[in-house]
Amino acid sequence: MTEQGQQDLTEHSGKHADVGALLARGWQRLMHAPELGVLIALLVLSVATSLASPYFLQTDNILNVLRGIAVIGIMAFGETLVIMTGSFDLSIGSVLALSSMMTAKFMTEYHLNPLLAIVAGLVTGALCGVANGLLVTRVRINSFIATLAMLSIARGLVYLVANGSNIQMKDPAVVFLGAGYIGRIPFAVIEMFFLLIVAFVFLRYTVAGRRIAAVGGNERAARLSGVHVESIRMLVFVIMGALAAFAGVVKAATLSTAAVSAGTGNELDVIAAVVIGGASLAGGSGSVIGAVLGAAMMGVLHNAFVMLGFPLHIQTVSIGLVIIFAATVDRLRSSRSR
Repeated sequence: MTEQGQQDLTEHSGKHADVGALLARGWQRLMHAPELGVLIALLVLSVATSLASPYFLQTDNILNVLRGIAVIGIMAFGETLVIMTGSFDLSIGSVLALSSMMTAKFMTEYHLNPLLAIVAGLVTGALCGVANGLLVTRVRINSFIATLAMLSIARGLVYLVANGSNIQMKDPAVVFLGAGYIGRIPFAVIEMFFLLIVAFVFLRYTVAGRRIAAVGGNERAARLSGVHVESIRMLVFVIMGALAAFAGVVKAATLSTAAVSAGTGNELDVIAAVVIGGASLAGGSGSVIGAVLGAAMMGVLHNAFVMLGFPLHIQTVSIGLVIIFAATVDRLRSSRSR
């Protein structure tokens, strides 16, 4: 063999070796991904549900489940950021209701342009996030207490704005945000996956995203490295408020109604989805992909209960048990990593 031939063979073998090493590293990373366990659990739950009910795997039912988890999934992205900093936001259900009510109020009673009305709703949610952030970072109130207070305040404002009654939302463009379809895919599902991509890129590839994990992982070290911890915490609460507001618009658009009771209890579903998805309650780690998988698990669980005719109180108890189980797994995982 000529010298040139030997050189070409060596280069060809080297390229194969590089590709093999790259695939091996990718496979190893996949096997250690925290989302893998959630995905396997979701598949097992789906298979069990399909065996219990032949209607579960029908296309229409799958699409209904996906549309049902869109609101929870959208809020779960924001809650993931909050929990990663070591905080909580329990006010999201009330903020959802208040923002959707403000949007409907501006559209129907003040005849504001629908786009501007939606912006007003998003600003309402963001301002609630600002209030939460100020209470946590400036007044130094524990996030659990601060957002619990905001839950009550925002819910009271919902009744004040609505005068105790629901408000219809009939603008076709707005209704499309929640009830529209692209082909057979609900537009709300497309919105959720778009926000998933945005949240993933934000956490993985931006300085602010990396600092969120740093603040939750070791606040003192983050401060010493120059991170303005209060600004990061304020940022995540504002993002959470804006996402809760957007979820409220989507929910109201789906029903063509801004309901006074909208969002009640959603904070439990969202926190369960985030914790199931692998976020540590101690802060420092979390995954928006895991959060949407956790939301999918909650959606499949709700759907299974409905299809199997389980009463509402069993569904409510099950959510609490799921949160306890997820928190226990998180505690065990944290203990092993020490």
